[in-house]
Amino acid sequence: MAKTPHALVVPYPGSGNINPALQLAKLLHGRGVYVTFVNTEHNHRRVVAAEGAAALRGREGFRFETIPDGLLDADRDAADYDIGLSVATSRRCAAPLRELVARLELDGAAPPVTCMVFTALMSFALDVARELGIPTMALWGGSAASLMTHMRFRELRERGYIPLKDESFLTNGHLDTTVIDWIPGMPPISLGDISSFVRTTDPDDFNLRFNETEANNCTKAGALILNTFDDLEADVLAALRREYRRIYTVGPLGSLLDAGAGRAATGGLSLWKQDTECTAWLDTQEPGSVVYVNFGSLTVLTQAQLAEFAWGIAATGRPFLWVVRENLVPGGPAELPAEFVAETVGRRCLTTWCAQEQVLHHRAVGCFVTHNGWNSTCEGIAAGVPMVCWPGFADQYTNCKYACEAWGVGLRLDTEVRREQVAGHVKQVMESEETRGNAARWKAKAEVAARPGGSSYENMQSMVEAINSLSLSSPTTPQPKLNDREYLHGRGLEFTMNCCQFAMSD
Repeated sequence: MAKTPHALVVPYPGSGNINPALQLAKLLHGRGVYVTFVNTEHNHRRVVAAEGAAALRGREGFRFETIPDGLLDADRDAADYDIGLSVATSRRCAAPLRELVARLELDGAAPPVTCMVFTALMSFALDVARELGIPTMALWGGSAASLMTHMRFRELRERGYIPLKDESFLTNGHLDTTVIDWIPGMPPISLGDISSFVRTTDPDDFNLRFNETEANNCTKAGALILNTFDDLEADVLAALRREYRRIYTVGPLGSLLDAGAGRAATGGLSLWKQDTECTAWLDTQEPGSVVYVNFGSLTVLTQAQLAEFAWGIAATGRPFLWVVRENLVPGGPAELPAEFVAETVGRRCLTTWCAQEQVLHHRAVGCFVTHNGWNSTCEGIAAGVPMVCWPGFADQYTNCKYACEAWGVGLRLDTEVRREQVAGHVKQVMESEETRGNAARWKAKAEVAARPGGSSYENMQSMVEAINSLSLSSPTTPQPKLNDREYLHGRGLEFTMNCCQFAMSD
């Protein structure tokens, strides 16, 4: 009798990785794969607080489990929280993950784990899987272009582009005028548009080193999964496939879920309580009239930047839905100018969080003011909504370049926020037939990719077939367990661990 395949899905504990990992898990479950989705204990508590315990009950063939993230609660409010979380998960999550696999085996309520799917920033799971003889797949949560640029950090360093010579290079135009034209499959790109992590004068900068390592470690898994589709990034995907044989492009994941009704597998996992009333407000607005503003889960604004965005949006004269997180400004809560609040009565809807995909697909939304995180960019493409872009972290610069130049669906704001430019860009993308036409065309291409016979749909089917084949094959021989010194050396300053690959049948 055939064994049921069992995928253990291990996302980095941030919304940008949890959301696509959960979408992928739902798609696998909908195609007959038993799924165990691993949250951190801290995020488990956040989800329960935001959505109630029912959100984590799972259903037949889909279960939620937790491991600690290794971070002390006293450190969660630190200024360098993100770095602290990355260090903690990398160094302290391997043992709990190993113990979870053992517990699942002893429990007997689920089939044996036959595949481990981890996201970027969680490649310690690759080491655990190697020890236990479990084949692996890695989900890169960004674009193919961002993966290619992150993989070239070492070459940028060897060629002398990074670290920057001194801090004047951050402001003297060097980042905009230095053009990199040798990255495979990519058009010429300015140094500043490669990533925020190149903005450093420190040769041992943690973010630069860590993200370089994590990008390259993703490619050492048995297969690489990308939340993109073939037409969207054809050239860079062709270049990646020349280097790595097994790549599954299965995006936009939300479109695949909609095409296959996969959302029913289980509920969403929001770390914030979502507003359910903004949809009713959207229902009262004219088609294509609403400006939707959301800077994601990590972006922070100064009070001055918040005011410039507010008055810029007000100057458009259009109705708007704005997600204003409580921590959108340092120290929070974010306070909008009282005059702005008074002036926009009757044409605004303010919320602290919402179901973004549902909002973007609403007929009333005609513009998306965004930070260009990949999830948001991909969702905007899938919904056919023109964008006004304000990148500020990690791969957001690369996503912005492609959205504005390669795909023609957006306009980029300057780093220094000015209300006049905000208003002008919003009006331009909403009124431009070219921009709206480009957005409509990419939406249609995304829909085709997600349908039966489309590239993403067929790639998902092939990936499930590969996972099924793993459940029928003999277990890979477990590798020797690394001792702590070897493990930390491999993830320390030199970042030179040579992780093995697990072959997957054709």
